[in-house]
Amino acid sequence: MALRKVLGTETEYGVIIRGQPDFNPALASALVINSYPGDRVRVQWSYEEESPGRDARGFGHEGFGVADPESALVNAVLGNGARLYVDHAHPEYSSPECWDPLEGALYDKVGELVMARAANRAQATLPEGRRLRLYKNNSDGKGNSYGAHENYLLSRETPFGQVIRFLTTFLVTRQVFTGAGKVGSENGRPPVPYQITQRADFFEEVVGLETTLKRPIVNTRDEPHGDPGKYRRLHVIIGDANLSEVQTFLKLGVTALFLSAMEDGALPDPIELADPVKACWQVSHDLELRQPLDLAEGGTATALDIQGRYLEWLAKYAERELDEPVWDRVIDEWEKTLELLETDPSRLADTLDWVAKRRLLEAYVARDGLAWDDPKLRQLDLQYHDVDPASGLYHRLVARGRMRRLFTDQEIARAELQPPEKTRAYFRGRCVSQFREALVAANWDSLVFDIGEPHLKRIPMMEPLRGDRARVGPLLDRVADAAELIEALGG
Repeated sequence: MALRKVLGTETEYGVIIRGQPDFNPALASALVINSYPGDRVRVQWSYEEESPGRDARGFGHEGFGVADPESALVNAVLGNGARLYVDHAHPEYSSPECWDPLEGALYDKVGELVMARAANRAQATLPEGRRLRLYKNNSDGKGNSYGAHENYLLSRETPFGQVIRFLTTFLVTRQVFTGAGKVGSENGRPPVPYQITQRADFFEEVVGLETTLKRPIVNTRDEPHGDPGKYRRLHVIIGDANLSEVQTFLKLGVTALFLSAMEDGALPDPIELADPVKACWQVSHDLELRQPLDLAEGGTATALDIQGRYLEWLAKYAERELDEPVWDRVIDEWEKTLELLETDPSRLADTLDWVAKRRLLEAYVARDGLAWDDPKLRQLDLQYHDVDPASGLYHRLVARGRMRRLFTDQEIARAELQPPEKTRAYFRGRCVSQFREALVAANWDSLVFDIGEPHLKRIPMMEPLRGDRARVGPLLDRVADAAELIEALGG
């Protein structure tokens, strides 16, 4: 059987200080992270166990991806098990490890609340006339793109060549329901008034290790954040930062389901594209969803055709192998979405960001007679992603009942404080809340404590599904401090 698809997201937020044209984005990001007022502990991130230069194809190079030392100092672990830090001059929220796609969508949404609260506190420190804004988006419109990544637990026994063969076409064609929408094109791609995704123009290779240059459709970083003899962490970098809760659930759920079926050998021979990089931006530029994509074996198929085949295969797999209701919900949402994309995409304006934003912008075009290259439309495009509920256009749609939701504000606020209960994120989050004074360093698979002895104490967390509430909750309830915790765990 396939491994449980423990999953999570990493989102770099766009940052700007209006009224200060020469602002330093790294310093602005540090201000945001340091201003977060919620439950957290500032720690040194431990890079001892991390190896961003290791390639899943069996090679790598030393020094690749070494962290910026200044960024390493601006780092916090939250009481819900998430990480909040500066990455490539952006404030980033990395969600805790989640049990299923519904929980994954919830903790991704928490990131928006965390950033909005941090930005509000940071704003109070700025001089009059300057406004700090944060955007959950992926492009500044000036040729720069930043990431919204997903992570999924895979078995080490799954050959990575198999992952590449099956996954490439899936990732290219899923863009029809993962895109956040964008005015115009970038990175030398053909001009378009509007497109489905923010990221497609920036992908230049099919397979590769990079994440910021010559971005690949399938990223080969082999950094499992767990027992390397048992696990891989699939690092998906081709995807948009979504505000729609339903869309995030759909993106995570369909991808996790696809990977499970692949590991279980439940998929037919892979569908392979003749030119995946070209197909990537072709799908994004095709608002009518009718673009024929050349297949490696000859012939053509549209992205919707291909996704329809995946739906047929995975629905049968889920019915046969999976008994949790969440997977029925994924299939139902996916089927409905593909049907409406085929017949009337405008009816998904309450579900998909790219459709919702397109409807808004078309209304301005019609009302004010704007051309699609009008700077006002680009500004409205950006405003859709503003995390401030008082300013963001997405939030205005929510307030008017025009976007479907999966979670209440109270559920999101609760998840900001409480970690997931079925993964090791529970242990991490509880330790942040209970032993913040003793916690000095952390990474995804360990915590380091100073309990007043000559040597620091490292607690390894190499199993993503251990450290859950059922296993460690009673222990954490009874220990008084970190020293007692260490002793109870065997020293």
